[in-house]
Amino acid sequence: MCLLASDCCKLGHTPKECLSNEKLREFVPEECRRLAYTFFECKRSMIDMRSRFRGRKVIFAQRLPNIILRRYVSSVTDLYKGLINGDRGCLAKSITLVESTHVEKQHKAKELLAQVLRRLKQRQEKQANKPISFRIGLSGSPGAGKSTFINVFGRFLLNQGHKVAVLTVDPSSSTTGGSILGDKTRMLELSREPNAYIRTSPSSCTLGGVTRTTNDAIVLCEAAGYNVILVETVGVGQSEFAVVDMVDMFCVLLPPGSGDELQGMKKGIMELVDLVIVTKADGDLMQEVRRLKSEWLSALRLMRRRSENWSPKVISVSARKNEGIDKAWSQMFAFENTMIDSGEFMNKRAQQLRKWMWNNVKDRMLDQFLADNDIQKAIQTYEDRVIRGLVTPFVAADAILNLFSKVKPNKDI
Repeated sequence: MCLLASDCCKLGHTPKECLSNEKLREFVPEECRRLAYTFFECKRSMIDMRSRFRGRKVIFAQRLPNIILRRYVSSVTDLYKGLINGDRGCLAKSITLVESTHVEKQHKAKELLAQVLRRLKQRQEKQANKPISFRIGLSGSPGAGKSTFINVFGRFLLNQGHKVAVLTVDPSSSTTGGSILGDKTRMLELSREPNAYIRTSPSSCTLGGVTRTTNDAIVLCEAAGYNVILVETVGVGQSEFAVVDMVDMFCVLLPPGSGDELQGMKKGIMELVDLVIVTKADGDLMQEVRRLKSEWLSALRLMRRRSENWSPKVISVSARKNEGIDKAWSQMFAFENTMIDSGEFMNKRAQQLRKWMWNNVKDRMLDQFLADNDIQKAIQTYEDRVIRGLVTPFVAADAILNLFSKVKPNKDI
């Protein structure tokens, strides 16, 4: 039996046939015995150890190495401790936990979020109820340069001493439900930074440009110590503005030469935007950039302001040449200070929490509605009746809802 010192614990290895229950009891604590027989799998974080123990069974004494604990231990207590210590692995697991639809994992997620909220409340009270993070929403049409801007802007914030979390949402296929999750590949430099965290989640066909759990993911990032949180949405459209109700500042990125940009008025952008960022302001596109800025400045003057304390601004940036990035942050920083000084900042967050509570009530009611066995049978019956023209969709929907609320349906239907 060869004992090695590794990560403050004793590692022993021996052929499987030579191991016995007595040896396990001698070298392995009871809570670790279920992991006593295990191969080191081919994982990046375990390459060095795997090369030493290839083809052998291993047992652990005293306690498991941290590298193994992070892989196998996922109790709420461990996740919480890792979160408040800034462990990115625990942050990733925590977000995965809140995104899960498994009933048992949802209970764990609620327990974790309860501990996190208590912690954040204490931190905020120590800061005289000032916000512990600045949440910025970034939206724009595909190809507007959102990922490129975030990659450069995020590194700029890191150089300013901030910890940056980026939550991006990839559109899911309405047919298969799948998602590429490729946004992180366009932020390679930022993803390598130790004080940055990038998380890409599928939209799961949820309208609004964000996922149903993005708000919880923001809270978890704050618990992990990230004080600037960037939320990149799926795109700009009539249903892509749910992010406005979970961030402090809403920014729209516009590329030059993409047609009639003022069509954005029909989508409600001008009523919600706090900062318009015209991207790709370099080379042959400069004339188009100046025209676009002028159009938006003129249009914004005609719109009713969302806040009495802030009028939307229009700036241009070139992420490729790293120009205008500091101006973007200056405008964002000025917005944050203005909102805090006026008291509107925290009032807005309170309104957002109220709205997301009711959004979750609607989602939970729909989940319970579709999970009811009687409703499933009724849906099939009334769908058939609607298709055959026996009842109208409105009457069928009313009958199904009455069944769910245990109200006796109309016998004439």
